[in-house]
Amino acid sequence: MKFTKTIEVKNIFNKISYKYDFLNNLLSFGLHKLWKRKLVNLLEPLNGEDWADLCCGTGDLAFLIFKRVSPRGSITGIDSAEDILNIAKKKSELRKNKFIIWEIIDVLEINDYSKKFDGICMSYGLRNLRNIEEGMKKVFYLLKDKGRAGFLDFNHSNKNSLSNIFQKIYLRLIVVPISHLFNLSPEYAYIEKSIRNFPKKNELLKIAKEVGFKKAEYRSIFWGQMGILILTK
Repeated sequence: MKFTKTIEVKNIFNKISYKYDFLNNLLSFGLHKLWKRKLVNLLEPLNGEDWADLCCGTGDLAFLIFKRVSPRGSITGIDSAEDILNIAKKKSELRKNKFIIWEIIDVLEINDYSKKFDGICMSYGLRNLRNIEEGMKKVFYLLKDKGRAGFLDFNHSNKNSLSNIFQKIYLRLIVVPISHLFNLSPEYAYIEKSIRNFPKKNELLKIAKEVGFKKAEYRSIFWGQMGILILTK
């Protein structure tokens, strides 16, 4: 079952890769860029630090962090979906950026702890891991002492709250119909299913503490539609 989810998510992102950036901008009205900048600002990457962008997709966060940690630092973008990672690589080539390292591997399959990171970020990826607790453990072990991690994702609102009702309307009446125009409605319908199974704020904070993080903070943004989890080792 766990293996099946990994394959499902990988296939979804490979299939939507060719319209991923376009639909992200369209469906979020471009606001996803502001949310990602908010995450990076909260994490405060510094010149000379080594960072990783897990489930990096087309590399938005990796490029933002590169501006902060360069020229003495490094950033590694990691994703299991080859097609979507290839888009990130092409972006690097167009920008003549030879400093970001791109690696194809499932986050939960990373077993090389010889390289520790000062910081790790993930946007809309934690929710898609086959085991969220294992994902946080992986992040914990990949971080240096006092390293920090940040996760941007949909906020799991309370059932029947205004935020929850708006989210369902938005996903069912806007996201899925628009994605249907590109024959991608099953892939984007998956979003609601994945949110339903995603831990709520307090559960995420509890998991983080149990994993070993010394500090865990959660911020709701965009009227409770999105959430940012900031952890410190």
